[in-house]
Amino acid sequence: MQVKLLAYTQLTPSPDQLPEPISSGCGTDQENLIEYAGRICYRSLQRMGHNDEFITARVREGHEDIIEHVSVTFLIEGISRTCSHQLVRHRIASYSQESQRYVSLKKGGWAPVVPPAIAANEEAAEILADAWKVLQTAYQKLRELNIRKEDARFLLPNATETRLVMSMNLRSLRHFFHLRCDSAAQWEIRAVAREMLRLVYPLAPHVFQDIYDACFGGA
Repeated sequence: MQVKLLAYTQLTPSPDQLPEPISSGCGTDQENLIEYAGRICYRSLQRMGHNDEFITARVREGHEDIIEHVSVTFLIEGISRTCSHQLVRHRIASYSQESQRYVSLKKGGWAPVVPPAIAANEEAAEILADAWKVLQTAYQKLRELNIRKEDARFLLPNATETRLVMSMNLRSLRHFFHLRCDSAAQWEIRAVAREMLRLVYPLAPHVFQDIYDACFGGA
């Protein structure tokens, strides 16, 4: 499994196009934009950059619309279809996922994603490997019979590897992290969520501090 941060909301690179208060912020570009949006709500632009707790306080109060102005985009690779099915349940996001209709299994899905519990059990691992070989062989035979990929994919299990690009605003990410960094979350999506949190935290630490501390013990 790999997670990469591809893009995120930034301030315009032309300083002359920015209202003066934004440039007086004391955080990252992302936090300065969030604080500016919040200051607009309270008509307190004169205090811009003078209250490090402003964003933390607004998030704590549930005034989270201001953090929707920042979005991030991730590339997530080497996860199973089981995991991606859970990801796309978070509907306030945008997804572009590898297509099983147009992409042959040969192009990167010859090995299944194996749960740690199965990998640690020799007998269980052998059962999964045998099942995968049968399905893989059947898929190849269907393709050799000129069965289209969109129909041959009906054989493919949830263990099949996939990749996708995912974009989400920070408010939706907070909700995502609350659910998916929790110890009750399934192991694979929890690993994805923890890595996403690790990557996005430096952009807006005051947005994610409480979740980061709960997830990583304040490390």
